[in-house]
Amino acid sequence: MSGPLRVGVVGLGVIARFHLAALAASPDWDLVAVCDLDPARALEPRPGVTGYTDHTRMLAEAGLDAVVVTAPNDTHARICADALTAGAAVCVEKPLALDLAEGEALAALARERGVPLTTAFHRRHNSEFAALRERIGGRTVTEVTVRYLERIEEHAGSDTWYLDPERCGGGCVADNGPNAFNLVEALLGRAEVTGARVGYDEAGVDRWADVTMVSGRARARVLLDWSHPGERKDVEVRAADGRVWTADLLSGRPAFKESLWHEYEGIAAEFARRARRAGAVGEDGVSELRLVGEVYRTALQQEGAGR
Repeated sequence: MSGPLRVGVVGLGVIARFHLAALAASPDWDLVAVCDLDPARALEPRPGVTGYTDHTRMLAEAGLDAVVVTAPNDTHARICADALTAGAAVCVEKPLALDLAEGEALAALARERGVPLTTAFHRRHNSEFAALRERIGGRTVTEVTVRYLERIEEHAGSDTWYLDPERCGGGCVADNGPNAFNLVEALLGRAEVTGARVGYDEAGVDRWADVTMVSGRARARVLLDWSHPGERKDVEVRAADGRVWTADLLSGRPAFKESLWHEYEGIAAEFARRARRAGAVGEDGVSELRLVGEVYRTALQQEGAGR
């Protein structure tokens, strides 16, 4: 498949601007369509771009090679399934779906159709994380700690669905957890949850979590917080020889959400490579949904055992 790929974006909320900028900056992509339920967002003038308020109509009319899905979490399964059925490669914001069953169904559909399905784990494209992986080289890693701390109200903006557990799939564990878990598995391979404490607010939204994991002989800890003053996103790695490395994912990019611009450029490049490989379903985000479910179940079990 030569030349730019025709792509449409479904969902024009707070995260969409990073996808739109990355697609516009890439020679791999030709943005031809956008879709949002809000006509004020979808139909605003964009040269050469057709706006829709119905993603099924967009899929039928726009002649798309690929779709980026950045709509609310509870719509991911339906929109992704429709796009995969139409033969369009899919890049979807994390989490892939609301739960493991939905995620596995999407992965199976992608395999059946031979269509790439990619989850936008943007933090693995962070330049500081990439440098950390290079510094580790072939050393044996024994411990990994990932901190993902922020105040969600500052990041969600007008997308208040983040604070609705039914639409989000939970709270910080369901939404930020997949990014953090993806970094752990990028360093260690498949991980399993061994312990979890989760704290909820009066509305039933999980606002913080302390998760322990294992992968082979290595241990990991993930700290999540949606009530943190300011923002902290970092990864610490300890090797068998005792050496310790830390990657501050916000280093050198102090402005609010500044690090996301280059990370989403990495997503756009990765998605293009996968979309051009016929029959390649790619990474699908199912493992991270598995870990989200394990965290919630483990936390409930440990809370019950402590009573």
